[in-house]
Amino acid sequence: MKKMLLGVGVTLSALTLLAGCAGGDSKKDEKGDSKSGKSVDELSIMFVPSKNPDDIVTATEPLGKLMKEEMKKEGYDVKDVKISVGTNYEAVGEALSSGTADVGFGVPGGTYALYQNDTDVLLTATRAGLNKDSENPKDWNDGKPTEATDKQATSYRSLILAGPSAKGKELTEKVNAGEKLTWEDLGSAKWGLASTTSSAGYIYPSLWLNDNVKKNISDIKTTVQNDSYGSGFARLASGQIDVMPVYADARRDFEEAWKTEYGQKDIWNEVSVIGVTPAIYNDAVLVSKNSDKMDDAMREALQKALINMAKTEEGKKVIAVYTHEGYQKATNDDYASEIKAQELIKKASN
Repeated sequence: MKKMLLGVGVTLSALTLLAGCAGGDSKKDEKGDSKSGKSVDELSIMFVPSKNPDDIVTATEPLGKLMKEEMKKEGYDVKDVKISVGTNYEAVGEALSSGTADVGFGVPGGTYALYQNDTDVLLTATRAGLNKDSENPKDWNDGKPTEATDKQATSYRSLILAGPSAKGKELTEKVNAGEKLTWEDLGSAKWGLASTTSSAGYIYPSLWLNDNVKKNISDIKTTVQNDSYGSGFARLASGQIDVMPVYADARRDFEEAWKTEYGQKDIWNEVSVIGVTPAIYNDAVLVSKNSDKMDDAMREALQKALINMAKTEEGKKVIAVYTHEGYQKATNDDYASEIKAQELIKKASN
């Protein structure tokens, strides 16, 4: 009987030891809390082309390694991080909606509003605030560069810019003289526009037109859709377009290219502000509702990983391509104003 009990005891001890070995993939986080290791074959991240796509690809090349490292700290072993740039904003929204992309990076609120049924907001970007924030366009036209401040901001403005064409100069002169632009002034100009879901390049400028001259962008006679802000500035420089709406610090981002690539002299004197929109909530990081990877635990891990990555020197270099400086947790409700703006656009275009 004693031998039988001894045998049972040895067997139980062996099973306990084996069970402990089987749980060897459990990890400890920095606080010592146990985290179960989870394996992910591939994480697909798609960036919006709000900057030059080649620049985005170059800048984000280290992202795969950084994400693997940060996700490992959150208990996820990500085998491969697939990084791509959408051909336009809608391409990113469609990829997230179909589940072929897991994460959308740098997505404006307007794009989220269009694809809200199939996506969730994970994070909002924070950026350095600017030393100019006036709603009076004349205040932006002092010939001095717009500069960043040390204050972090979660919103920005869209600026309606006029270029060095004859029509662009005509509009600038009226604004700087304190005159109010009319529909005849604006509707006769050639406009370069971003995607229809771009907050800064389409939606808020359309609302600005509605507020100021009771018209919509669809009423403008001559428009060109730019595939990126870079191609838009090239058209503005050559006089192919007279007017282009952009995010508030775009002139700062394209100051050097204005001279070296587009053959002009000084963007601060040759490109002026003729309109300023209300504040727009910053770009978002979205996740797909139709990705089989995106459960609550994965979302939380991604939030923490991206927030922590953005605090590292390498991470700061990666997100600098969008002038992002960090991220904070966000919810779909944060973009309620964007959804309302999108609905107004739809109503105005019907």
